[in-house]
Amino acid sequence: MRMYDLIEKKKTGKVLSSEEIRWMVLSYTKGEIPDYQMSAMTMAICFQGLNEKETLDLTLAMRDSGDCMDLSGIQGIKADKHSTGGVGDKTSLALAPIIAALGIPMAKMAGRGLGHTGGTIDKLECFPGFTTALSEESFIENVNTIKIAIAGQTANLAPADKKLYALRDVTATVDQMSLIASSIMSKKLACGSDVIVLDVKTGSGAFMKKREDAKALAEAMVRIGIGAGKKTSAIITDMDQPLGNAVGNSIEVIEAIEALSGRGPEDFMEVVYALGSKILVLSGAARQEPEARQMMQECIACGAAKQKLAEFVKAQGGDASYVFDTDKFEKADETFLVCATQDGYVQSIEAKAIGTACMTLGGGRETKDDVIDPAVGIYLVKKRGDFVQKGEPVAYIYANSKEKGDAAVWQVLNAYSFGEKEVESVPIVKEIIDGVI
Repeated sequence: MRMYDLIEKKKTGKVLSSEEIRWMVLSYTKGEIPDYQMSAMTMAICFQGLNEKETLDLTLAMRDSGDCMDLSGIQGIKADKHSTGGVGDKTSLALAPIIAALGIPMAKMAGRGLGHTGGTIDKLECFPGFTTALSEESFIENVNTIKIAIAGQTANLAPADKKLYALRDVTATVDQMSLIASSIMSKKLACGSDVIVLDVKTGSGAFMKKREDAKALAEAMVRIGIGAGKKTSAIITDMDQPLGNAVGNSIEVIEAIEALSGRGPEDFMEVVYALGSKILVLSGAARQEPEARQMMQECIACGAAKQKLAEFVKAQGGDASYVFDTDKFEKADETFLVCATQDGYVQSIEAKAIGTACMTLGGGRETKDDVIDPAVGIYLVKKRGDFVQKGEPVAYIYANSKEKGDAAVWQVLNAYSFGEKEVESVPIVKEIIDGVI
């Protein structure tokens, strides 16, 4: 085969065969195809698109370009959850212990935060001693023993995606739907779980700003999962304002622990229950979602979910006493108030601006080499639709620098919009995309 011929074929709108796609991906990963030719191919894909089979073939080829987790040593149906990223999204910290406490193995790979979106690993490392650098043997043993393990992605997990994404990032070819879906799902499929539930965010703080784009991405990823033989569903959730009240690292962990103690914010719990119910139904632990939701609520009420979090933290080297005494978490030196500038209702909160303010404080990364400050963060006292009086606090900012704290105050205040009109409630769960194997 020649890459020239494949570029010409796609440029003229023809369909690439499974063999051609596989050869192209594996050859590019090995350095046998130069960047300039793959750039031409990704641009041709942007103009001509990929059909459903081509998208699946591309995903499977990227999955097979490196290591694939062998989870056959784990008993039962293994489940995984993926979020497309948002502000205040600490869902995995509450969801995974609940599902594990209900007997469903949660074998999850997680990443670090970059830009205005947070990372699960950064939050878990707020527990002193916690590590996600697990060997495959330890990972499998933990899931078999306590039904849960979260590990960092290995360097050789879907290396074709890493190389291809870096190329797309500098050639204006990131936003093609098939390429986005394949990028996400190649890593999920390489992780080896049987059930995959996707949390696709939409709104100002999400990658997909428009709901129709979020739906198209969700549908594409579900089709890929089903095509690969996985039980897959997607839930489209709101990210026009941060999820829950806490944005940061330690304070998000504390909010997740509060959720497992029965005191979670309503919007946050709605996402947890929606994702968890889908996992329980797809794994066969519940027949219908109302039954699954009740199972989750009872698991929290009896304390089993919180106890499971402690077991999980301990199993991965962390200090589990923090689960039962959240005052132990590192605190920032200074607290700043953000106050309403007028009487009225909170019309909106720009989620991305809140995430950027957290990054200003040191709670996020502008580059992958930046060091996270786990103690800083933002706590939103008032959310969309709440009534406020002029001078009333709408948010607290926790900072380790007066300069950074002052800067974050203005960023957070500018993220809030106030008005006289009451605001209609917006459902946090927008839509559910199911697939059938």
